[in-house]
Amino acid sequence: MANKTKLHPRNRHRDGYDFARLVADSPELEAFTVSNPVGQTTIDFQDAGAVRMLNRALLKTYYSTNYWDIPANYLCPPIPGRVDYIHYLADLLASSNNQEIPRGPNIKALDIGTGASLVYPLTGQSEYGWHFTGVDIDPAALKSAQQICQSNKLNVTLRQQKNREDIFRGVIKPDDVFHVTLCNPPFHASIEKATRGTQRKWSNLGKGQSKKLNFGGQNAELWCPGGEIKFIARMVEQSMEFADQCLWFSSLVSKKDNLQPLHRILGKAKVADFKVVEMAQGQKTSRFIAWTYIKKSQRSLFLKGSKPR
Repeated sequence: MANKTKLHPRNRHRDGYDFARLVADSPELEAFTVSNPVGQTTIDFQDAGAVRMLNRALLKTYYSTNYWDIPANYLCPPIPGRVDYIHYLADLLASSNNQEIPRGPNIKALDIGTGASLVYPLTGQSEYGWHFTGVDIDPAALKSAQQICQSNKLNVTLRQQKNREDIFRGVIKPDDVFHVTLCNPPFHASIEKATRGTQRKWSNLGKGQSKKLNFGGQNAELWCPGGEIKFIARMVEQSMEFADQCLWFSSLVSKKDNLQPLHRILGKAKVADFKVVEMAQGQKTSRFIAWTYIKKSQRSLFLKGSKPR
């Protein structure tokens, strides 16, 4: 496949998918492979089973995940783009650590909406050895995540968010300290908008109209009242309560138009600093926003285990 040079320099998938290697490690993937118009091996990305098998093979070959599966109709995340977020978060932490990426289980990451796939803890722990706490509101998603942890003997903490209106409240405990939080928020404001967005994607891919949701997804994964902007605004509001318990809060932002209102919201929250980090995969551009209440002079100390004064 074409070189995906826009991915992060440390991303293992910059050169596209090595199907020969993947099939050698996961022979069951071969049944899902097809040739594209120029004779390259690929899969049908409209086939949910093919996408799931590709993810399983990628996680096995590159991230030491011997067992991976998700319930039907749950979000099946594209691995290269998800891993990019992890690598850029590592760079963000390095900026607070004399440009050295902090590694090992002493670095604590909080994954909001970890989902049935557990993709961020799986890849982040494999790449950098961080300890992850995964949070989700959906018991079925957490059950799937727990099965993945047990089958791969992973040390990941899983917590259920009981209140749909809360994000950090109820899951960050008084004695918790996190160095980074991450989130792929539900970006649609309603199920109708989620469906229309999916139909636009398939149309742009030349697939015509499809009722299937791209890469699957449950309601809580795809939409919430007010959409992405309201969700992240609530995240910023609640982050103020845990300002001295986390170094960097972050969230993906799918819609570029949401950045300006988020800048205003962060200004009102009186954060010490915030950054917008651009990412790209092929023709698609994405980004995440990160903010901190910790003064620059205190950040390296925070990483080393000292709370700010």
